[in-house]
Amino acid sequence: MNTVQSSVPRVLWPAVPGPVPARLLAMGFQLEQSQWWSPGEIQGQQRRQLGQLLDHARTTVPFYRQRLAAAGHDANPSPSDAFWHGLPLLSREDIQEAGQALVSEAIPTAHGHHRWLQTSGSTGRPIRALVTGLTGLFWNALVLREHHWHRRDFSRRLCALRAEAVDNAPDGADGPDWGHPVSTVYRSGPASLMGIHQPVERQARWLMERQPGYLLTHPSNLRALARHFVDAGLKLPGLVQARTYGETVTDELRALVRAAWGVPLVDAYSAQEVGYIALQCPQHDHYHVQSESLLVEVLDDDGRPCVPGEVGRVAMTTLHNFAMPLIRYVNQDYAEVGPPCPCGRGLPVLRRILGRRRNMLTLPDGRRFWPSFPAHLFTEVADIRQFQLIQDGPAHLELRLVAPGGLTPAQREELARRIVSRFGHPFEFRFELVDAIPQGPGHKYEDFISRVGD
Repeated sequence: MNTVQSSVPRVLWPAVPGPVPARLLAMGFQLEQSQWWSPGEIQGQQRRQLGQLLDHARTTVPFYRQRLAAAGHDANPSPSDAFWHGLPLLSREDIQEAGQALVSEAIPTAHGHHRWLQTSGSTGRPIRALVTGLTGLFWNALVLREHHWHRRDFSRRLCALRAEAVDNAPDGADGPDWGHPVSTVYRSGPASLMGIHQPVERQARWLMERQPGYLLTHPSNLRALARHFVDAGLKLPGLVQARTYGETVTDELRALVRAAWGVPLVDAYSAQEVGYIALQCPQHDHYHVQSESLLVEVLDDDGRPCVPGEVGRVAMTTLHNFAMPLIRYVNQDYAEVGPPCPCGRGLPVLRRILGRRRNMLTLPDGRRFWPSFPAHLFTEVADIRQFQLIQDGPAHLELRLVAPGGLTPAQREELARRIVSRFGHPFEFRFELVDAIPQGPGHKYEDFISRVGD
């Protein structure tokens, strides 16, 4: 049972929250209601909010003053489908080139303080975004929604292995609580933090010492940890959930986590510049778009909305960032649209988050698809600790492998055969044995990268 913090001395129950917790609880109350609305009701409220955002952007943001006028925006409180789908998409290049022209000349004071943040640059094009106290409120309210959806017990220990911890706690640090926003609203147990760059064996020992109830880290790091625990016969008997963020999650990883610890993997899809995009459903492995904060579109190559089962690029509109609105912003992610969820929530469904276009394989005839290769494809052949495939030509693949014992000619031949069989094309191969495969910008790991131009 999670207990709300009380701001009044000696009044423990029912708790009387202070101003900040009260705002978060009030947001949570509304989010609890709106998740069960019908898709039509949710879209209707989005359109109302979108009308406010567009009017503000047209009148106070130089970049949109020109763009919206060119698209025929006339201060209509509910923009038409024809107008909306005719509005150009906003790319990272657009944001970089626009600079200060994307910033409102009249940021509402009621939205609180504003600050700049910079994205990780995992696409090769880092951008700066201006956010406000209001966008932070939505971020924190959705953090709490995600915790509530997955029924987390805040009294348990949280262990986080994060890239952000490298400077602050490379060898690990322990704190008294989970931090904001959880501990602002609720009483919580301790939390421990460690840098993700520590060797997996060191991370495993650290986790064994602390016996967490919840583990948070990147999917690639979680994969290495789970394999280590399986191989070494180690356990984390108190673990309730493994949580991930920042990279794509595969069914294979979910199964590996079950095999290692007997717990589910819960993933969240977010981006610094827009906040939470989609959260994993409490009853299923797919994701619910956070429509109260963002308008999310999944578009095919012709700019048409994808239907369930189709894959397209993700376009997002920040509904409450009046400091630097991002309208129909494409961050180069691709996702697959899912059908309505049996759980009953009216929030749109993303069945899979597929990553960047550069994670697609291109065949010599021009066909493209998302490659999938489970780890056993490699580990059954040799002692391969880490792998990465790079397509640097229409018919050429480079295999970068961490294989401490090296590879025999027969093992190389078998690896090539397996990949050809899986991808359906007789690629030429170049093998490169390395000591480690570093993570890219933002400490994100990609197991496949295409350098073949569009």
